[in-house]
Amino acid sequence: MNSLSQKKILVTGADGFIGSHLVEYLVQQGYQVKAFCFYNSFNSWGWLDSLDKETIQKIEIFMGDVRDPNGVREAMKDCQIVFHLAALIAIPFSYHSPDSYIDTNVKGTLNILQAARDFNVERILITSTSEVYGTAQYVPIDEKHPKQPQSPYSASKIGADAIADSFYRSFNLPITIVRPFNTFGPRQSARAFIPTIITQLLNGKTTIQLGDTTPTRDLLFVQDTVRAFEAIANCPALIGQEVNIATNSEITIQAVAEKIIKIINPSAKIQLDEARLRPEKSEVFRLFGDNSKLKELTNWELTYTFDQGIQETIDWFASPDNLKNYKSDLYTL
Repeated sequence: MNSLSQKKILVTGADGFIGSHLVEYLVQQGYQVKAFCFYNSFNSWGWLDSLDKETIQKIEIFMGDVRDPNGVREAMKDCQIVFHLAALIAIPFSYHSPDSYIDTNVKGTLNILQAARDFNVERILITSTSEVYGTAQYVPIDEKHPKQPQSPYSASKIGADAIADSFYRSFNLPITIVRPFNTFGPRQSARAFIPTIITQLLNGKTTIQLGDTTPTRDLLFVQDTVRAFEAIANCPALIGQEVNIATNSEITIQAVAEKIIKIINPSAKIQLDEARLRPEKSEVFRLFGDNSKLKELTNWELTYTFDQGIQETIDWFASPDNLKNYKSDLYTL
């Protein structure tokens, strides 16, 4: 029996892309899950609303805001394990609203850590991002790679990671900094390039608007990402550590676009949209992650090839009920 099976798990950012998949996976594995969703007047639970009724009935929903320390404490009271995923993640939006990234990503993480310390939480997984590394200075990028904040978003995540690390060193708080590389799959926001390509094509566009297609990314399917979260939480050796979730490979945005175009509409063309370009010094041109630490210390292995993940993602977006949630004619920040 694994160490999580009798514990209650709090998942922040449960209404988002990776968070909703993580909640769904944990429930399927038989865990007790409390899902922390962003409070709103629509009573929307984000992507959790799309789960089947049987799964939703097994989830305890908590509506709140990670920027509010009182709400965070209330959410964490009866939980032994915390998976902290709540964050603002869109890079372009961080250029003109950096304050909100500090409030949510840095202060929100501090609120999680303070509450976890007060309640003697047994494990805290703080979700980082491969963007903290900036453009690769060497590959594959391991956890010792220098950090380089190339956007306000990246800077806010480096700050959050540093605060988490300080709580481990100062208070022996049992944190692990979990660093997924470029996760993709069903429910991903259209601000990410794979959903952008797919939704434009499925809506009949024959000219696909993209930014720079030369950067490389280390792309892993969301189901492999959430399985890694479970494996990390069950690995005491990773307490006080940073750990990548990656595929040990890279592919250009151009090559990904060509693969998707070939599947959906081979006659479609790619067109550069200047509005989608990052400032040159802010663009991360190469991401290629080293997953050896994760594989050596847990039983995690990739179960999806890139082609399998892309096909499953396209199939999900192709459902009219799912596609209608996306505005493919607008550039999403």
